[in-house]
Amino acid sequence: MGLHDNDSAGDGNAPPSGDQDTTMSIEKIFEAKEVPSWKDQITVRALVVALVLGVLFSFIVMKLNLTTGIIPSLNVSAGLLGFFFIKTWTKLIEKVGLLKQPFTRQENTVIQTCVVATSGIAFSGGFGSYLYAMSEVVAKQSSESNYANNIKNPSLGWIIGFLFTVSFLGLFSVVPLRKIMVIKFRLTYPSGTATAHLINSFHTPQGAKLAKKQVRALGKFFSFSFLWGFFQWFFTAGDDCGFVNFPSFGLKAYQNRFYFDFSATYVGVGMICPYLINISLLLGAILSWGILWPLIETRKGVWYAADLSDSSLHGIQGYRVFIGIAMILGDGLYNFVKVLTHTLIALQKQLKNRESRTVLPVNTSSPDSTPPPLTYDDQRRTELFLKDQIPTWFAIAGYVIVAVISIITLPFIFHQLKWYYILVIYIIAPILAFCNAYGCGLTDWSLASTYGKLAIFTIGAWAGSANGGVLAGLAACGVMMNIVSTASDLMQDFKTGYMTLASPRSMFVSQIIGTAMGCVISPCVFWLFYKAFPGLGTPDSQYPAPYALVYRNMSILGVEGFHSLPDHCLTLCYVFFAAAVAINGIRDAVGKKWARYIPLPMAMAIPFYLGAYFAIDMCVGSLILFVWQKVNKAKADAFGPAVASGLICGDGIWTLPSSILALARVNPPICMKFLSRQMNAKVDAFLSS
Repeated sequence: MGLHDNDSAGDGNAPPSGDQDTTMSIEKIFEAKEVPSWKDQITVRALVVALVLGVLFSFIVMKLNLTTGIIPSLNVSAGLLGFFFIKTWTKLIEKVGLLKQPFTRQENTVIQTCVVATSGIAFSGGFGSYLYAMSEVVAKQSSESNYANNIKNPSLGWIIGFLFTVSFLGLFSVVPLRKIMVIKFRLTYPSGTATAHLINSFHTPQGAKLAKKQVRALGKFFSFSFLWGFFQWFFTAGDDCGFVNFPSFGLKAYQNRFYFDFSATYVGVGMICPYLINISLLLGAILSWGILWPLIETRKGVWYAADLSDSSLHGIQGYRVFIGIAMILGDGLYNFVKVLTHTLIALQKQLKNRESRTVLPVNTSSPDSTPPPLTYDDQRRTELFLKDQIPTWFAIAGYVIVAVISIITLPFIFHQLKWYYILVIYIIAPILAFCNAYGCGLTDWSLASTYGKLAIFTIGAWAGSANGGVLAGLAACGVMMNIVSTASDLMQDFKTGYMTLASPRSMFVSQIIGTAMGCVISPCVFWLFYKAFPGLGTPDSQYPAPYALVYRNMSILGVEGFHSLPDHCLTLCYVFFAAAVAINGIRDAVGKKWARYIPLPMAMAIPFYLGAYFAIDMCVGSLILFVWQKVNKAKADAFGPAVASGLICGDGIWTLPSSILALARVNPPICMKFLSRQMNAKVDAFLSS
């Protein structure tokens, strides 16, 4: 998908593509190549490579999750690195004459699907949001509902058990709908389609040459990023030390969280994310930390008590968190209504025109136009997509069995989450999973976190504060998010498989395997972070997990209402909620031509709590790509994603050795710190006395 954050999964800006007829038939190119059976598409070597890449990407996603919550699409990197590893493997085996099975695009699709399913658990598992929001560390930052039955500290055992219990239901819920979604409705699924085009191109002679060059570029910047992370580590011997705390725009700006922190990860993320996302983040940072928070701080002692610390939710921190929440909820509600309306109208037209065999207006300009005749590509793809059926009874039985196990198991993990809460969720979930998968096919937006918030407010209010409603709401959020998120992800994969002639069975099995791997790998990666960085989840930590506090406070609002907010905070929340809805309305009203100049409220809300540093990093990434495209657009388009992926992967994998060093109590030798002239004079005077 185009972009993930903890509140929107997709920006709707994936490359526009579909099943339109083109001048050259893709399937004519591959006509001479035999399509392997579904069992032969899932090879041991594919699963080994998927496991290695799954671990790598889980570290990357976890790091992003625990820092800012913005997660770019890693599909390109997964497809590219999967292609490179297997191609290298097969060439070596071919030289010694032991190659039994050539590398196919179907196998490449299986790898990509498995890797994304594995690393996807690092996001949907809630390690930076609802799951860690249950912990005592986050609860202490929130002054309400800190009863023992509203707190559950992380433990490797129950986290793995929880994920295995809830992560597979979404896969079974939409399997019976794959034929309707992909073939009958012919939904575009832009991200799935773009990934399919990428994989298809890799397996042409010209594409293979370009892929080799792209991997070389990725490798160079991977090495640079890893070594840069290693170099920076030497200067971080104490609090606020190192390049991460470099006051690029002066100490006053640094105090208001405006600085460039030399993060290769977020420079890379900025190169992948659309320009509008990055500019929106920067505008949000300027609006909040440059204007709004300094103005509110002048009311210290009037609007809130003067003796409160900066981290108190009854003080300035309350405005930062709750105004950000208001914008997130406004944007989420608007897009929920928009996508749901779009979905219902499209469904109505589909059912109304069923007799005349009219398709959804997702690839045509007129709602009532008839579809073009099936191309050779469509005929070939449809034939093979319908060949390996997954029985409907199997999907229904799987859903029921997993749901029963879940209803029995989850109350043992969260005694606040009663079995009848879970039953209600599982009765409603298939409908919501269908809506999310359908809406994602139309718009490329997955509203998983919006459905999760719906569960927070409904189940939390149902349980009540005294009965552990805060924890029940967060746990219900996890159950709902996992179901609707995996449902839309699987349907995207079915679309990719449809366009690469990969069997639906191999797609389903690889998704199951990838999800199972993610249920073990992601908790272990999180546990490494949790043990290596003791301050994890606190505002001043290297890994503040900002959305954990946001989600906990959403749950508190759902259970207890608004009485805990500081003065005038609720009024400001109403203003920013309305502003988020209005800005989205204006964006839709002016059309695509002008909408690209209007900021996205969701992206603007993210820096309200965190500050501007990561937005500046991402804008630097945008600037690099912009200049590169002006100098050589073809080269920038071909190698930009590879360079960005290298920067993200190198810095992400450095987290593993840095965590091990922290666990081993190996401390950096130098503290590089920046002081004002006056403070430096005091330090010099103290040292010379």
